[in-house]
Amino acid sequence: MLWDKIQKRLDEYNLTVYKLSKITGIRDQTLRNYKTGTEPSFKNICKIADALNVNLDYFRD
Repeated sequence: MLWDKIQKRLDEYNLTVYKLSKITGIRDQTLRNYKTGTEPSFKNICKIADALNVNLDYFRD
């Protein structure tokens, strides 16, 4: 699941959803929606990948 991969990287970097929100410019509520299964836009997944220092392939199933 996408959120599990995001959460793993957040834990590795000791980041919160709030901090990720500030880094990416994505509202924290939008990020939290991904936890419940909402699919991010391509633009947002690119921002998240950049912030978490991974390439887009990291998020592939």
